[in-house]
Amino acid sequence: MVVRLDQIVGANAERSRSHNRQLVLGHVRRAGQVGRAEIARASGLSTQAVSNIIADLEREGLLVEQGRLQGARGMPAIQYAVNPRGGFAFGIEIRPGAVFAVMLDLLGNTVFSHRCTLSSALPDAVTAKVLALRDLALSQTGVPADRILGAGVVVPGPFGTTSLKDEATELPGWAQIDMSAWFTRAFGLPAHVENDANAAAMAEHVSGAARELSHYAFLYFGTGLGLGLVSEGRLVRGAFGNAGEIGHVTMPTASGGVVLEQAVSRLSIARHLAGHGIDAPDSASLAQLYDQGCPALIDWLDQAALPLAHAVSLVENLFDPQAVILGGALPDTLIDHLIAAMPLDERSVANRPDRTTPRLLRGASGRMTAALGAASLIVNRTFTPQLAVAV
Repeated sequence: MVVRLDQIVGANAERSRSHNRQLVLGHVRRAGQVGRAEIARASGLSTQAVSNIIADLEREGLLVEQGRLQGARGMPAIQYAVNPRGGFAFGIEIRPGAVFAVMLDLLGNTVFSHRCTLSSALPDAVTAKVLALRDLALSQTGVPADRILGAGVVVPGPFGTTSLKDEATELPGWAQIDMSAWFTRAFGLPAHVENDANAAAMAEHVSGAARELSHYAFLYFGTGLGLGLVSEGRLVRGAFGNAGEIGHVTMPTASGGVVLEQAVSRLSIARHLAGHGIDAPDSASLAQLYDQGCPALIDWLDQAALPLAHAVSLVENLFDPQAVILGGALPDTLIDHLIAAMPLDERSVANRPDRTTPRLLRGASGRMTAALGAASLIVNRTFTPQLAVAV
């Protein structure tokens, strides 16, 4: 395919403006505080262009002056920083039996979080619940509605009609609905829909273990097991939004091949423990069992380490990430145990003598991880230029 110059972002005036705003905002966020001349040097924009963009961003409340920096000569340079309360991102995670909601400021700080049960996961019932949570967030925080930049919505994958079926994670009645359009209409502002693993991966980029990484993979423990892939700070989504459905891949174990999330997931833990007469309905219960040295739980962790190590090796050799991050709806202690127990393949391309980052990292965990990721999608979009090509 031949791409003409006028097809690239930057040739179109409106796209160019949006791209350059994101470029400036992203540099200010990474620097903490910075002057116009330094932004111009880093971005390749002219100082005048940067000055115009900063003036717009100040008027909109997204940037604030942060004092002056005395240089070797001349007038001290005005420093600019992101205004945390200049904009907010709303995030929703929808599960078959519950809804989780968060609101983040522009620096990724949580200003609101809430969980409620869901008696019906049908579209109308879910929409009523998330709008009520949106209203609750606005009333409790005092954030003006016009300061909400967008809504991230996270649902279990895969998207669309596929041969991968899992009734434990599916949302009934949504298969033929364009969720992005549905929630954009419901919220009256831009809505971005992702699967839970992708959203959790982006949360790590905004405020977690991947803040200094641009290429990484995130293995997400939800009800099943998902994989979020980030390259150059952007999600790798695939043709239909289903890249990273690693939980459905067969991996070797000591007793033969097994579908990965049947051996490594919250569902597999629950089934294993139930076979020993133990009920652990949430992360707190699992953490308590681990602290007590529960033999059945330790046995599951030791069995899960081998297929998970094979999955890590597969991800490393296919995608060459700087690191593989593990997180999600498991207690930190269980994730740390898995990281320590995994027999990592020495033949992986990730086994490099010049590594500056461990091959495995523990990321954010807890029941709000994916909801935080949903809001992080909006924060990241605000600060990351999106290279789009018209076809």
